[in-house]
Amino acid sequence: MTNPARIDSTDARLLLALAAHPRATAVALAEQTGLSRNTVQTRLTALERTRAVGPFERRVSPAALGYPLTAFVTTQVVQRRLDEVAAALAAIPEVLQVHGLTGDSDLLVHVVATDAEHLYRIAGQILDHPGVERTNTALVMRQLVDYRIAPLLRRTAAGVDRGAER
Repeated sequence: MTNPARIDSTDARLLLALAAHPRATAVALAEQTGLSRNTVQTRLTALERTRAVGPFERRVSPAALGYPLTAFVTTQVVQRRLDEVAAALAAIPEVLQVHGLTGDSDLLVHVVATDAEHLYRIAGQILDHPGVERTNTALVMRQLVDYRIAPLLRRTAAGVDRGAER
């Protein structure tokens, strides 16, 4: 995965306004941020093109689709088959994300399921791939901090140096 273009303080202010009002028009965002409508439209287009802004689907709750269970499956793979395993995981609809890791496991697979039996079958599908050596499944009991980016956007919008807190 390539890194998206760096977001500056103006982009961050624009994204904070968009986060507060996801359905806002370019004109409304321009009014909120003090930017011209053309600047807003140009920046939003650039953020989408460079993949600095992700897809809308991240906002859809799997539970609302009938998948109330969330789990993470750590996976060890045969390294020369990593791309093949990743493609197989991408073909499983219940696999939401796959991250490559350092350490004891090679992949962290984020999955959802309708119930424990369904989760068992998904874990079996993952383990059934010939490039997968071992898996370990951890069921999410409760989400304590939702996915969020606003604190980082606020820091960037304020022009705070990212390394200043170290």
